[in-house]
Amino acid sequence: MVGFPPESEPQDIRAYAKQAKAHNTHRAYDADWRDFEKYLKKLGRSALPASPDDVARYLRNLIERRRLKIATVTRRLAAIADKHKGNGCDSPCDDWVVKNTLRRLRAEYGHPSHGKAPLVTKDLKRLLGVVPPTLVGARDRAILLLGFAGAMRRSDIVNLDFQDLALAPEGLVVSIKKGKTDQARKGRKIGIPYGTNESTCPVRAVIHWLELTGIVDGPLFRGITKHGALRTERLSNQVVAIIVKQYLKVLGESATRFSAHSLRAGFITAAAVAGVPDRIIQDQSGHKSIMTLRRYIRDACIFRTNAASKVGL
Repeated sequence: MVGFPPESEPQDIRAYAKQAKAHNTHRAYDADWRDFEKYLKKLGRSALPASPDDVARYLRNLIERRRLKIATVTRRLAAIADKHKGNGCDSPCDDWVVKNTLRRLRAEYGHPSHGKAPLVTKDLKRLLGVVPPTLVGARDRAILLLGFAGAMRRSDIVNLDFQDLALAPEGLVVSIKKGKTDQARKGRKIGIPYGTNESTCPVRAVIHWLELTGIVDGPLFRGITKHGALRTERLSNQVVAIIVKQYLKVLGESATRFSAHSLRAGFITAAAVAGVPDRIIQDQSGHKSIMTLRRYIRDACIFRTNAASKVGL
């Protein structure tokens, strides 16, 4: 007879529950908490539990003295709340003084988030024009085209395995196992259709990469040694941004406004300008919130659907 495991100790239960968050979130929260502890240690005060006044004082220090962005401060606050709740303490972040301090800081120091510039279709074609006909170039071409056509986050791209691809008459069916907003690992499938131009077709680019490397298992996108040997480990998230930026530099363009996210933003922008309905774009991008998606679409269509152009000026 198979028995049940023994009852866990309270600390084991909390350690298990802690793993509900993604690894990157844990890493950011841990760094944020260490900074908060260091700040209060200098003041000779307790960080766990912390008083609401000390949390409010810390928020002002981050903005007024250290000039951090509101988004970073908000994440620091979330880390403080999470640490308290994870240790069975009431969160000081729910207190009136903390909430209203953050509200005033937002009003006085907040500014619109501009994000990264989108790489729309014409920009992507220019990038592809300087990708070399090498093994590295074949990989980078497949990453750029698949990331764009799938409106993928950089983590979606590098987490793909060979088994996540299925060839269909119309193109590739790609299984996204886990996304930023899919911590429950439900997964989803997206279609990547054949392109009309062979040189910019995402499906042909992926197939070419597989033919060159002979990959039939494991990570789809991997590193390549300086001697041209294929590595077994998957690429890190940061490599996608490096790929985007390096080809922009080859073109003589400033790369500071662009990142891996520019591929995702570029697809959404291009699709919106082409008149693709919001829901269809959302199916490809995987946005949980249509309101978040519409931030991209508003920017893309700022002139295409502009009321000022219809009033006879």
